Formats: sequence, structure tokens, C-alpha cells
Amino acid sequence: MLPSTQFAIQLIGPDQLRLVEDKPVDRPGPYQVLARVEAVGLCFSDLKLLKQFSDHARKSEVLSGIDGAVLPEIPSYRPGTLPTVPGHEAVCQVVAVGNKVRHSKVGQRVLVQTDYRWLPTSKSNAAFGYNFEGALQQYVLMDERVIVDPQTDEGFLIPVSDGLSASAVALIEPWACVESSYVTADRNRVLAGGRLLVVAEAGRQVRGLDQGLDPKGQPGSVTACCAEPRQIKAVRRLSVPVAEVAGIDHLTGQVFDDIVYFGADKHVIEVLNDRLAPSGIINIVLGGQRIGRPVSVGVGRVHYGLTRWIGTTGTDASESYRVIPPNGEIRDGERAVVFGAAGPMGQMHVIRLVCAGKKGVSVVGTDVDPVRLENLSAKARPLADRNGVALELVDTKARPLEGTFGYFAIMVPMGAMVEQAVRLSSDRALINVFAGIPSDVRQDLDLDRYIANHGYMFGTSGSRLIDMKIVLDKVTSGQLDTNVSVDAVSGMAGAIDGIRAVENRTMSGKIIVYPSLTDMPLTPLGRLTQTHPAVAAKIHGGLWTKAAEETLLR
Repeated sequence: MLPSTQFAIQLIGPDQLRLVEDKPVDRPGPYQVLARVEAVGLCFSDLKLLKQFSDHARKSEVLSGIDGAVLPEIPSYRPGTLPTVPGHEAVCQVVAVGNKVRHSKVGQRVLVQTDYRWLPTSKSNAAFGYNFEGALQQYVLMDERVIVDPQTDEGFLIPVSDGLSASAVALIEPWACVESSYVTADRNRVLAGGRLLVVAEAGRQVRGLDQGLDPKGQPGSVTACCAEPRQIKAVRRLSVPVAEVAGIDHLTGQVFDDIVYFGADKHVIEVLNDRLAPSGIINIVLGGQRIGRPVSVGVGRVHYGLTRWIGTTGTDASESYRVIPPNGEIRDGERAVVFGAAGPMGQMHVIRLVCAGKKGVSVVGTDVDPVRLENLSAKARPLADRNGVALELVDTKARPLEGTFGYFAIMVPMGAMVEQAVRLSSDRALINVFAGIPSDVRQDLDLDRYIANHGYMFGTSGSRLIDMKIVLDKVTSGQLDTNVSVDAVSGMAGAIDGIRAVENRTMSGKIIVYPSLTDMPLTPLGRLTQTHPAVAAKIHGGLWTKAAEETLLR
């Protein structure tokens, strides 16, 4: 028998959270699935939603990808200023389905994939726990017209075994976000069928455009802003109709999938920054010149908008595309650094790096909290020693970071971290902008150094279905224990305190909320000895276990 009301955490405005005890439990319509939430992890991304609310890139209205008449039929669709329920790291059990549901059945235990990339918003895409209600409630309603990929017909509720703890399954989502940042392949050619802009300063040769094209086909359209007729002639060799514009100021309102700039003018680059479409690539061909000054770059869009910056000190535009790596994986012999390593996601990156199986790797983790660094050391150093990886943990309040690095994983959502990465980069450095820097943030960067070093900064937002399945396989096989991340547990009564703990960085690991436990406060694992001794007795080596979870839920 389903209840008519439930406990839920609602976000009703910027920094306004409330615990309600009478939120209606919606009955599913024909295409809808109702699931009971077993467990949900708290994430720093929840905090970004908390602060930005309707300004968050994923809280705005869905623009396309679904019949607009469908959205009002979904009570859990809560875009803009409408109150929503956060929480996107979830495992649930299906308790009711509509008569037209094809992918789910009552009784299934499912891992929730949250990232609906075929449903664009103005600056990102729709997602569970953002413009669709998430899992910080006892029951959650989802609609198959939203949670089924229209291209592959794959459902985004992934069946999982009853043999895994709820916490281990819930934490697959954040681990999958980490995995995605290492295994995702970026395109390394001009987009076939896309919008190409070529800008050339006086005296510059336009070279290498044809070698930079995708073998799958030509761009769909070409716009040229060139100072000399010979440059236009070179662009026309692409055999695509070319629209000429007299100056970059005439490009207002237009965006492009690829921008190739033959020049070194700071002002021009900053204007072109704003003409870059989501998932667009800007290619700066310096031709032996220097920009000479830092350039204001939209670093927030590298994460949320998946924009990419490449360049060459030479004259051939095709050289820049060879900078783009096959994926975001660390390479043999690399010296890597994780900025903000002792937080929950930073810990995952450190563990992922020391367990990557690469030869001659060393890893440096930085933070400003020595207690959290000690906690990270207890988890990561045995793994590093086992894998022959040199691990150094640095409190940057006590001493500065030294040397250069070939791999950066940025957990701190500040543009200044990207500037520091560029400054400390060695040749062929990869800069993984994992932190969700707000999409409108720009940062002055030394693009001369970045281009001369063949640097490549990239970002991924959320995870894909394949990433979830990769991590699920690792957890099911015993290769990865996601419970290594758990630092505290809670019921609904402690969920808001848990979000505030994430905000204040008082926990170095993850917090797991069990919605069925309505009255349990936020409780660090180390405190369970006093509050729940029978549960504490089931913790093994300081790590949360399935046995401890089962005892707690009983």
C-alpha cells in the first residue's frame, strides 16, 4: 500500500532548504515510474544548485528533444523558480508503473542515471535532481519519455543486484562522473555538417583548414572574416559556400561549432570566446607571434558547455588538432596533481589516478585542511604503495606547490585554479576541469604558455550510461569498493545538515542519506560507536559495509 504523503527535502529558492513531511506521493501516469528511494549520496553539485537555484545551467527550462505538451504532464518537472528536490546519486526500487511503461517493472532495483543530454537547456541539459525532481525524498516519479534515450532506446534506470549495499550502488553515480572525465573521447576535427568561422588578420596565411576537416564530411556552413582577398580565396578551397563578414562585430548573435583564428590579438580572441557554441572548438594559430597579455577565457563553459581551446605557435591550423588526446586518461611517466584532493570527489580522483595502472606515475594531492588530508592518506596511501605510485599530499596553506605537472584534476570551482594549472603546466599537459565552475565565469589565462606547451583543457559534466555501466561492473566484480568514500550516514532529519556539511567542507568523504530513516540525524561513522554500537560493530577497517547498512536499516 503506497502512502499518500512523504518526507522530502525541497529547495524553494537560493540557499533555502526545507524538510517537509507531507509532500504528496504522485501516482504514475501511463508513461511514468514511481520508485522508492533506498539511498542517496550528497554531492558538491547539490551545493551549486542550492546557491544558484534558477540560475543553474541545469535548472532552466527544457528547450527541445521532447514534445512540449508532455512536460506539463510530469509533476516532477520543476524548472526555473519552481521548488525542486535535489539529490542525484540514487538507488531505488520500482513500486508502481504506468500501463505504457516498457523498460521498468515493479520490484526492480535500479541505479539512476541522471544526465539527459538529448534535452538541452539554455546552457546545459536537463538532469535528475535539477529541473526534474531528485532523490532526497522517499518516493520519486520519473517519466519514460524523459528517461529513455530516443536514439538508442536505452532506459536510464539500470537494474542492479540485491547483493550490493544501497550505499555502494548510490555512489556509482559520482564514481561514474569521475570515470567519464578519464575515458570520454573529444572530437579532433572540424565538425562535419557544423558551423565553421575563419578569422584572419592582415599578413597571415590561411593554411591547414582542409587537413583539419573530418573525414566524414565538410562543415555545413563557413563564415569568413578575413583582412585580405587571398585569405578568402584560401577559405573557398573548402568547396563550401562562404559567407563573408566585414568584421567580428558583425557576428553578434551567431555561434559556431568551430572557430579558427589566424592571429594573436587579445581583443579578438575574447570576442570569439562569446561566439563559441556548446561543444565548440576554438583554434588559435599564432603564426610565430605572441599575444603578449593574459586573455579572458570562459573557463566555466569548458565544464558545462564542453567547449575546447587548442592552438599552435606555427602557421598550419591542422597542427592544433593533433594536440587533442584520445581521451582524458593519465599517461605513463606523468606527474599529476589534484587540486582540492581531500574532498569527496578529490579523493575519488586520487584513488582513480593511483590505480590507473600506468607506469612511472606520481600523484600530488593538495588541500588546505590537514585533517582531511590525513583522512585521504589513510585511504589512498595503501593503494599507492600497492601500485608502486609515489603519492605526496600537500597542505598549500603550509607550503606552496612546487614544480610542473603533466596532468591536472581540478576539484575547486574557481577560475583561478585553471590559471594556476596553465602556469604550472609542462609540455602536453592535460587540464581536467572537473569542478563545476559556474558557466558564466571567465578567467585571465596565459594562452601564450598554454599554446606553446601544447596544452589541452577539457571538462565533462555528469556521466553517460556507458560510464555508469563501467563502474557498476567494477563494483559487482569486486574491483572497486565505492563504500571507501563513505564518511557519514543520515536519515531525512539530518539531510539538510548533511548538505551544510558539504558546504562547510567538514566531511572529507561522502554522506549517504537513507530516506526510510526519517528521524536519524547526520552521524559520522566514527560516532556510531556511541549512537549505534551494533552498527559500528559491522564497520570493517573504518569502512562502511553492507552488513553495517543492513543493521542500521533494521
